[in-house]
Amino acid sequence: MTGSEPKLYKKTYLLSLFTMNSKKSVGKRLDSDPIIADANCTKVCVYMSVVLLISSLIYELTGFLYADAFGAAGLAYFSVSEGKEAFEKAKGKECNSYGQKK
Repeated sequence: MTGSEPKLYKKTYLLSLFTMNSKKSVGKRLDSDPIIADANCTKVCVYMSVVLLISSLIYELTGFLYADAFGAAGLAYFSVSEGKEAFEKAKGKECNSYGQKK
């Protein structure tokens, strides 16, 4: 590492948190489920980034070979939980060909 990567990661992480909170705020003010859902998706992306960073750091600092496997399991967990939530929220809702609610 050259030293600039951790600073970039911190900035990206803070920007993602700001984006997530802004989306939630706008979604609540507009009473918009799609905007709130997008904010929650951003939150899951932040969690996934943190899991990936931590597992990579563990491997880099310790050489623990299974750190990547544990990181991948964490990513799979967040992916499955986000997918289940999306399907549960969409259950019983019909959409026309333009993606608008009927």
